Amino acid sequence: MRNETRGTVELTLAMVLSGTLGVFVVESGASPFEVVFFRCLFGALALGAYSLLRGFFTGHGFTARKLGMAALGGVFIVFNWVFLFEAYEASSISLATVVYHTQPFFLVLLGAVFMRERIPAGKLGWLVVAFVGLVLVSGVRPGDTASLKGIGFALAAAVLYALSTFVTKRITGVRPHLIALVQVLVGMPLLLPFTDFGAVAGLGAGWAWLVGLGLIHTGLMYVLMYAAYAKLPTAKIAVLAFTYPAVAMGVDWAVYGHHIGLVQALGVPLIVLASLKVTLAGSARTRGGAPARRTGGRAGEAASPAATRAA
Repeated sequence: MRNETRGTVELTLAMVLSGTLGVFVVESGASPFEVVFFRCLFGALALGAYSLLRGFFTGHGFTARKLGMAALGGVFIVFNWVFLFEAYEASSISLATVVYHTQPFFLVLLGAVFMRERIPAGKLGWLVVAFVGLVLVSGVRPGDTASLKGIGFALAAAVLYALSTFVTKRITGVRPHLIALVQVLVGMPLLLPFTDFGAVAGLGAGWAWLVGLGLIHTGLMYVLMYAAYAKLPTAKIAVLAFTYPAVAMGVDWAVYGHHIGLVQALGVPLIVLASLKVTLAGSARTRGGAPARRTGGRAGEAASPAATRAA
């Protein structure tokens, strides 16, 4: 199998797995704080074991500054998960996932605010398109406070993910697996005060879903993503990343019968197209369309455009 073909298969599988994450969250029966705590716990075991077997701890590349930045990124990523999972409960997996895909625009705005990066007219235009799409997707019925609450949670999650990406993309010389490991390790003590162990003690079959979130959606999925990033051109990564929302919406319909309305559906392609255009424009400026750099020298989930798509 050719290198790029293998990378395509790996990233597609990773995005398909990401699209099923909402079902694991809902079926676990646990609250978002408990779900994230145990995702961090089992995810740390999976990423730690993989990194140990691959010898990633040798010459890890961490300095005190890099470790601190990874930990800060972990704070953002962990609470991003909490808000996203709250959005699933308040609205639906489909609606939350689509709104969550406004992440690239918040990253552009963060660059403008903190790095004084100029936003080109083209990007401003796509930001407007995305906003129109968001308004259409948010077209809930009067009095539908649950959906409005879910949209608010999803937007908060998108902002936090953008903040995590903004921080971790500035870490170089450290394997992304190790940065992700630091992030989930930070999550455990961070969420400990909010975790009700008495409530999860009687989950029964729900424990299988929680273990799956850690081993599959935080261990296997990340390993597949990072392996694919080293083999694929940035443009292909950005396009394949949209497998995630497509699968999430399909799974939400198949399992729970949830689907967005006609007016809301009109906003989906606007957000998807605008997000893709902004992502590709940024990658073209920074990489000139070259293949993604090898993961050994890049930051966690900020290593590629697809990073802003995986939950």
